[in-house]
Amino acid sequence: MGRIPLRRSRRPFLAAAVATGLLGALAGPPDPGPAPMEPTAAEANTATVFYYTKTKNWSSVHLHYAPDGGTWTTAPGTRMEAACAHWVKETVDLGPAAGLAATFNNGGGTWDNNGNGVWDNNNSADYALTTGTSTVRDRTVTKDAKDPCAAEEPDTEAPTAPTEVTASATHTSVVLSWDASTDDTGVTKYQVTRTGGTKGTLVTDIGSTVFSDTGLEERTAYTYTVKAVDAAGNTSPASAAATATTGEKAPEPASGTPLGTDPRQDPIYFVLTARFHDGDSSNNRGGSRHTKSGNAANNDPMFRGDFKGLVEKLDYVKALGFSAVWVTPVVLNRSDYDYHGYHGYDFYKVDPRLESAGASYQDLINAAHAKGMKIYQDVVYNHSSRWGAKGLATPTVYGVRDSQWSWYYDERNDGFEYDGLTVEPKSGKSYYNGDLWSTAEPSGNTCLNWGRPTGGKSAEGYTLYNCQWPTPTSGMFPKALYHQCWIGNWEGEDARSCWLHEDLADFDTENTTVQNYLIGAYDKYIDMGVDGFRLDTAVHIARVTWNRRFLPAIQERVTQKFGAEAAKNFFVFGEVAAFVNDKWNRGSVNHSAQFYTWKERKEYSADDEAAALEQFTYENDQGTGNQPTSTNAFLNGNSYHTPDRSRFSGMNITDMRMHMNFGDAQNAYGNGKDSDDSVNDATYNVVYVDSHDYGPNKSSERYPGGTDAWAENMALMWTFRGIPTLYYGSEIEFQKGKKIDCGPSCPLATTGRAYYGDHLGGSVTASDFGTVDSASGEVANTLAQPLVKHIQRLNQIRRAVPALQTGQYSTEGISGSMAFKRRYTSGSTDSFALVTVTGAATYTGIPNGTYKDAVTGDVKTVSNGTLGVGAPGKGNLRVYVLNGPGKIGADGPYLK
Repeated sequence: MGRIPLRRSRRPFLAAAVATGLLGALAGPPDPGPAPMEPTAAEANTATVFYYTKTKNWSSVHLHYAPDGGTWTTAPGTRMEAACAHWVKETVDLGPAAGLAATFNNGGGTWDNNGNGVWDNNNSADYALTTGTSTVRDRTVTKDAKDPCAAEEPDTEAPTAPTEVTASATHTSVVLSWDASTDDTGVTKYQVTRTGGTKGTLVTDIGSTVFSDTGLEERTAYTYTVKAVDAAGNTSPASAAATATTGEKAPEPASGTPLGTDPRQDPIYFVLTARFHDGDSSNNRGGSRHTKSGNAANNDPMFRGDFKGLVEKLDYVKALGFSAVWVTPVVLNRSDYDYHGYHGYDFYKVDPRLESAGASYQDLINAAHAKGMKIYQDVVYNHSSRWGAKGLATPTVYGVRDSQWSWYYDERNDGFEYDGLTVEPKSGKSYYNGDLWSTAEPSGNTCLNWGRPTGGKSAEGYTLYNCQWPTPTSGMFPKALYHQCWIGNWEGEDARSCWLHEDLADFDTENTTVQNYLIGAYDKYIDMGVDGFRLDTAVHIARVTWNRRFLPAIQERVTQKFGAEAAKNFFVFGEVAAFVNDKWNRGSVNHSAQFYTWKERKEYSADDEAAALEQFTYENDQGTGNQPTSTNAFLNGNSYHTPDRSRFSGMNITDMRMHMNFGDAQNAYGNGKDSDDSVNDATYNVVYVDSHDYGPNKSSERYPGGTDAWAENMALMWTFRGIPTLYYGSEIEFQKGKKIDCGPSCPLATTGRAYYGDHLGGSVTASDFGTVDSASGEVANTLAQPLVKHIQRLNQIRRAVPALQTGQYSTEGISGSMAFKRRYTSGSTDSFALVTVTGAATYTGIPNGTYKDAVTGDVKTVSNGTLGVGAPGKGNLRVYVLNGPGKIGADGPYLK
């Protein structure tokens, strides 16, 4: 929990009262009499205090202090003098004292029980300062400090040379990785030098500790060295050389090219690929829980939908009006129930259960781009499957194929490699596990009491053994690569340094080897041309790690491959799950969604693990009242202003606060607005009602609010700031009220993750977004449903009015329950819209001119800066656009 800082401590005055009596303390110091003679330098006993003002925004700063054993100054104390930019200073004669207690304030009020003025009292602890020079910056005291206003000494210290440089070749590509260098001021980049081949020496600047070198010559040795460079240009010695020899060129899939347009223009349709549409039944797999779950009785294998099915139904998604598809993780998974994709095992391989001949992941990306649609890939940096990550670390468990356990432990087949799809011939299983167990204690084993009976029994009455199952406390995972604990406090630091669940082995994401593994893996998918990443469990990794390592690596790779403009619009949005209705998640800034949209505000230790702890402590101490704010989502009166993205981290967010309150659109609207000033730019928020995890108010069911409520929610989502997002099937209220997920304890057909393909039978073509050219079979019935018609028109209206896509908003001068104005201005585009959802509204102080409603075509001429709109009714809305196009689309069940 974050501490709530008081404005000022009462402790200075309690101390003063003890020393001189309360009345004496408030009356001020006694007449000092004649000025004493100046002490000689040898006799002087002073403390010089420098105080950092940038984060305070005070017009003046006062030092209120008491020498050790002495009395406090009369509040508010002594006004400090300007020293240099963002610093003030004061020198205090301590007399015989060895130090002083200090607080700082703006001089705007004296201490009393009513709390006048603004004070910094170090969270009620007061600052303890000593003789000599001290600095106080953001509640951090540095003793014997350098004068912060003195000319900086030039940085002449070079970073250390990179170590542990390794190079590995696959076909004609080489992946180079190394451990981070250290430096007194921080490493800003690395220089990679490559020699070998016929093209001469290549020197490349890299921001991360992974370099993927592609397009090399066949069967050629390449040698690499790496140097570290700091901000002053100091360069480390070269690392030890690493050499790799390429093989023969493989037939690589052609890379796609991301569309590279503003992501706010693209409404998102979210699918669980394995549950959406089955285009190829030959890759269907039920897994070890197929019968137990009840899926077998429904002829409904967990892996059923695939990329071929999605490619076949891209026109369905386009007919709804969506131009971006968010797909669940595509990497090879491994667990007992892994259809959803969040149990990654081989992060460098696409799961074959999703691919088909002519319908690979690359084919899906290319097919979507050909239709003007984007693919957002769900990615996981926080954890692997319980069986670890292939190529990084995988645990070995104790397993004995005796009469009790032979049904579970498959016979070892050294020539077989698990891929989730291929059936192992001895066991007859695609979910073969013969490579995971051993009766012989593995070399370097750290699991205690290997193979000894625990004394317990399984549900079947079988003998249980130590080290039969990988857990964080079993000792089966390398401590350097995986965390070794279970989460105990979801609002504490261990929420980002412990396991969430037994199926989710928690990476030590502050470890360079782990970082390199993940960066290298996701470079592959960037190269394939995906348009963005949805970051799963983002809150379970420290923001400083995202900001230092993963987010810059994404930007660097997209820029390198496709250019700066594509990188600017490569859409990254994180899941920072906060299941409370307050602005700051239980008062903890580190666990609040908006926190992740910001860059760091100070330097931390060069060691990533130490930096994560330092950041957690620092930001919690800052509290919720001292976090950065933004006007990027807000109009200035009626005017659009250029947003300031200079402090943007690179991560946008799913709008958890609106999601949690979408049981009622009005609540979602009010809660969303309340958080927007603490998000770097809330116009990029991904907004949805329910998902594959939760419904509103942390409900475990798919939203059951009814068609009218759905229509109202959608009307708000498609016109308010942010990017509207729909979980597959919600357009027909698919599985409403059903439990979203119950694992293998019930059939998928009874859950919110049921198979949707039965509603997509037949054919559909769409030449434009929100427009059906032709439809036959069951999909035609699906497209005739009322919410489908509603979404289609909402998408048509949103696409025709730029203000609804990328505009800032304001409620200034507006009456109405869900009413606002939006504007976007760029070049020749100036789009200004007045929106009201469900209820009546009055707009005052708006520009005069002609306004046309995009829903009804009604025209209103404003000559006195005021426009009134009658209530359109639940699920309906009005969008009056200044000099607008008029009515867009045809009347439907709600928009009319």
